[in-house]
Amino acid sequence: MEITRHYFCLSIFFFHSLMLCLTINAHTNITTDKHALLSLKSKISFDPHSILADNWSVNSITPCNWIGVTCNSRHNRVSALDLSNMGLVGELTPNLGNLSFLISLNLSQNNFHNSFPRELSQLRRLKVLQCNMNNFSGIIPSWFGLLPNLRFLYLENNSISGFLPTSLFNLSKLEVLHLGVNSLEGSIPREMGNLPQLKWLNLSLNHLSGSFPLGILNLSKLEILSISSNSLFGELPLGIGNHLPKLQKFNMPWNKFSGEIPSSLSKCSLLQIISLPCNNFSGRIPREFGNLTKLELLDLSSNQLTGAIPREIGALSSLGELALYNNILYGAIPKEIGNLTALEVLYSEDNNFGGTFSAMLVAK
Repeated sequence: MEITRHYFCLSIFFFHSLMLCLTINAHTNITTDKHALLSLKSKISFDPHSILADNWSVNSITPCNWIGVTCNSRHNRVSALDLSNMGLVGELTPNLGNLSFLISLNLSQNNFHNSFPRELSQLRRLKVLQCNMNNFSGIIPSWFGLLPNLRFLYLENNSISGFLPTSLFNLSKLEVLHLGVNSLEGSIPREMGNLPQLKWLNLSLNHLSGSFPLGILNLSKLEILSISSNSLFGELPLGIGNHLPKLQKFNMPWNKFSGEIPSSLSKCSLLQIISLPCNNFSGRIPREFGNLTKLELLDLSSNQLTGAIPREIGALSSLGELALYNNILYGAIPKEIGNLTALEVLYSEDNNFGGTFSAMLVAK
């Protein structure tokens, strides 16, 4: 009886929410959009180029010809708002939630501050949210998880703090999640693996801790993984390369990872960058890395790696930079390094190498 009552209440709730959305859409029009944009204008305290001051006029019949505003032809409603790189100072208004046909919102490279109004959760058609390089603060709102069509979320270079809300990983269509250069803390939730379309994950330059999140192994479409400059620790999964076949950039410097560097990364045949400096990795450099023919950067510096440089590294025909300094490597530099015709930079100091370099770099 209690379970039946619970589901009945949920049904009533969702039905009410649906009817509310339909009612909102039925009673909104281009005039609604115009008032929402004018409300935003009223929250701008500094407009250095007078873009909004001179162009967004209350006397306009429609905002569709305003700078930064795009309307769709089918519904004649505001579908995109691009105010990027205008030097604006201000905050967002709850009225932006009335832009019910909005698909793209780009506010990047301004100085918007304070938090995101909850009313933005009404933007159910929103696919792109770019708020990077501003001064937004507070936490990542849990209601971001209520934006079912969101594909691109850029919040890097702000002052956002707190933990990663698990509701964020309800966004099953999300392709880009860029949260770098903030003050996020805590661990990376395992629910990260619930983003089947994710291609780019950037959590660099935060205060995240804990071990490598195993949920990332479920992201089979991931192309870029960047979690540098945090406090993550522990060993990487030895089979990581078996799960990320489309990985192109593997960027995790300035953490506290330890153990061996997984040789399974050689299975990621599209890898262009492996950047793992300033960790506590030990063991040998995997000779299997010689199979990564698209690799352009291999940076394993400032770890505790031992053994010799594998001669298989000489097969990396696209390699432009090889950084191995400040390890415990020994032996002679293999002559196969001389085969690296694309190599421009080789950092190998602060090791225990013997022998001499003999015309291994091609003059550029």
